[in-house]
Amino acid sequence: MLRRAYLLLLGALLLAGCTSLPDPAERMPALERRIAVLVEEEREKLDTHAKPLAIDPELGQVARKRSADMAAKNYLAHAAANGETAATLLMAQDKRFQGLLGENMAAVHFLKQSGVDVDAAARTVVDIWLNSPKHRDNMAFAPYTMTGIGAAANADTVYVTALFATDLGLPPHEEDKSPAQ
Repeated sequence: MLRRAYLLLLGALLLAGCTSLPDPAERMPALERRIAVLVEEEREKLDTHAKPLAIDPELGQVARKRSADMAAKNYLAHAAANGETAATLLMAQDKRFQGLLGENMAAVHFLKQSGVDVDAAARTVVDIWLNSPKHRDNMAFAPYTMTGIGAAANADTVYVTALFATDLGLPPHEEDKSPAQ
């Protein structure tokens, strides 16, 4: 009888431990913020003339959409199977966007039983980018002034998209000009 009570208590403790892990989706906003901080720190080291990056909500929304699609469909690519890219999403959302757009992506696996360690995952993502010349160049490109970071997780992988952009300072499209201009 005592042994059975012990086993029931042990089982209850194990179940309680299993349910105490946060849902990976709940960790994504913190991961996005941490990656943004690390990108800014590394950017400053890579090019002291690089402008600070402002967090742009529109870029963040597009980055989250790209990451969510990759997480849902288990792929890592700059274009979805339907041809959708961050640029096409951004242009559909903001037809007046006239600037340069850079994109970095990464995928990091995690163990369900451990959950997503925000600091470790963020460092891994940024290190992946630093070790790739093209991704490192995107991070360091001095004219970029805006960024948006999006992260999404499936059962065992976190997908991250970072968008970097700058306004080219072009005059407004003809349809955007008022008659007085």
